[in-house]
Amino acid sequence: MGKKTGKKTVSAHGVQSLTDAVMTWTYVTGSVEDRELIQAELARVARLSGHGEWFECIGFPTCSGDVAACYGGMRRTHHPDLMAYHCIIDQMVLCASLGERYSEVMTTVMKLVNYLRASSALQHRLLRLFLIEVNATFDDLLLHNNVRWLSKGKVLERFWALRKELETFLLDQKSAKAKPFADFMKNDEKMEIVAFLTDITSHLNDLNMKLQGKNSTVCDLMLAVRAFQRKLEVFKCDLQQDLLHFPRLLDQTAGKHHHHNYAEFLDKLIKNFQTCFEDFPLGKQVLLCIENPFLVKNIAEFSNEATKVFQWASAASLQTELIELQENLALQESHCDLVTFWTKMVTAAGVPLLQKMALQILTMFPSTYCCESAFSTMNMVKNTYRHTLTNEHLHQCLRLALTPFMPKFKQLVAQRRCHLSH
Repeated sequence: MGKKTGKKTVSAHGVQSLTDAVMTWTYVTGSVEDRELIQAELARVARLSGHGEWFECIGFPTCSGDVAACYGGMRRTHHPDLMAYHCIIDQMVLCASLGERYSEVMTTVMKLVNYLRASSALQHRLLRLFLIEVNATFDDLLLHNNVRWLSKGKVLERFWALRKELETFLLDQKSAKAKPFADFMKNDEKMEIVAFLTDITSHLNDLNMKLQGKNSTVCDLMLAVRAFQRKLEVFKCDLQQDLLHFPRLLDQTAGKHHHHNYAEFLDKLIKNFQTCFEDFPLGKQVLLCIENPFLVKNIAEFSNEATKVFQWASAASLQTELIELQENLALQESHCDLVTFWTKMVTAAGVPLLQKMALQILTMFPSTYCCESAFSTMNMVKNTYRHTLTNEHLHQCLRLALTPFMPKFKQLVAQRRCHLSH
């Protein structure tokens, strides 16, 4: 049995290079079980990031087994203050797991979509022609893909928009395979669950979209998660009232009492979010201080949360620095983004510990979005026509594709001498 091989992206931000948005990418090739190789590559990323004092890395495809153990090795050998945490987007996806009853309905919908789209090319063409003839909202269904974060919700939205046309199409078919699906479409209780799942996955997809993006910070993502946790409480109350946040369920039930107790599902969802995010290393007061230090009222609670995460920080110094910062009238009137505020407006001479803490938090990777997008870029670079690219050439191409810097073309041209043809 040979060892499993693959590529893993490791990304690092340098604290001192935050203003230049420097990001270092490396690709670890070889055995997934090879801890020494991964740790050596992480150490190389630390050197490439511009300084060895602190950096944050996140982005392994898995956090179990020997791959996760390399974090412990990095803490012991190179960076004792290295913070490891799970991708926020992946945690959100894990929270949204369906129960047995809803999983059965979801599986049936996916089988129905696969039957209409993928079982026969002729049937797929007939379906598309039928949808065009009846002037349906869309002319085709979407296929589910487990790899894509938003796939399940998008499939349900398209399925719900075409439900009446699909029911007619299935009833016109006389095959034995189509009959169970036609019966499913005529079952009001099953379709009610589909309506609920379409609404709730739509809300989850909205949260997922807010969590994606290259320039998002940990503060941005945790703000979106905390807001969604409060929304879930509103959704739970709305299920017993006017269904303002569940328009498809309202359409299916016509305002009448629904057959299922969907509040239980929301209770489970609320509990899952609380369980996943209650142990997040950065507390609410610390995140609030980074977002707007002038809104922090409980200074003692803030210092306690900060010292639990950052062992090098002094609670007394943090408290006095925060008070001095809050009394600075010039900073109170400044209107700028977080990076500019903590790197340009706030000086290390005035509040060194606060600025150091802010820079470390702002350079954290809140999710594996950058690594996932890097893999997508790699698939486009190393396509079927360029499959002979070496690892070195692939690395150089990806550095060019992923760098945030723009070449100074005018300056480069000015340094070259024009040779006119004779």
